[in-house]
Amino acid sequence: MTPGSIAMLENIRFDPGEAANDPALAEDLAALADVFVNDAFGAAHRAHASTEGVAHHLPALAGLLMEKELVALGGALQTPERPFTAIVGGAKVSDKIAMLDRLVSLVDTLIIGGGMAATFLAAQGHRVGASILEEDRMEYARGLLSGAHRGSAQVLAPTDVVVANAFSENAKTKLVSVDDIPDDWLVLDIGPRTADAYCRAVSASRTVLWNGPMGVFEWETFSGGTRKVAEAIADLHGTATTVTGGGSTSEAVSRLGLTSRISHDSTGGGATLAFIEGKVLPGVAALMDE
Repeated sequence: MTPGSIAMLENIRFDPGEAANDPALAEDLAALADVFVNDAFGAAHRAHASTEGVAHHLPALAGLLMEKELVALGGALQTPERPFTAIVGGAKVSDKIAMLDRLVSLVDTLIIGGGMAATFLAAQGHRVGASILEEDRMEYARGLLSGAHRGSAQVLAPTDVVVANAFSENAKTKLVSVDDIPDDWLVLDIGPRTADAYCRAVSASRTVLWNGPMGVFEWETFSGGTRKVAEAIADLHGTATTVTGGGSTSEAVSRLGLTSRISHDSTGGGATLAFIEGKVLPGVAALMDE
């Protein structure tokens, strides 16, 4: 190499020593350089040789993207301007329990959407048809709704939903109250009344954190809730801090052409989830403090 040149290494995960955080591999990588700059926030939650191990052999610094992620996410969680609203979607409650536990103690309003809303609806006593239902998480959901697991945060769940008779883009659909979900039908999106309520909460906020779509947004028939919430968040551009994160959330925002109107759209995926949960990210912890 000559001054000013760049060497791109082959996908490091082809080497079994990468995921094993093999000290020998980390030392070999460190021998190639004088300084280590980690700009891979999306891999910061993994203690791998190229993200954590190498930092023990070189001066280790955060890159500009890494810095941007830590400042944006850290600011939203630690010093939010209030009201602070968090919107959490996703397929299952069990995937988001650690996130919900942390957010409900930090935010003023917690909004529930996505497939996991079915478990919250069942916890309220509603029938949810053929929707995915985590019966072992119903007590948790009931506690979250009743305030047993939270401080003063208001928790909002759907009041109307779009249901389908099959998990298909071309399935028959109905808009129903959560009191009238038909047997053998699936909840695939929040309804317009719910979306309006969620948007009002968003519009009154000065910090918004969004992780997880409101429905199966990839199919137009079930994209309405996600679109309305995304547009409400985008309408805060310039007046509030808005942070979106998680692969599907970022994909939805991008599809709608709204990324430029979001304060920060996180690139992290699993790293973003872990950061919101309050976990230590090995790739960040290994960096120099100054």
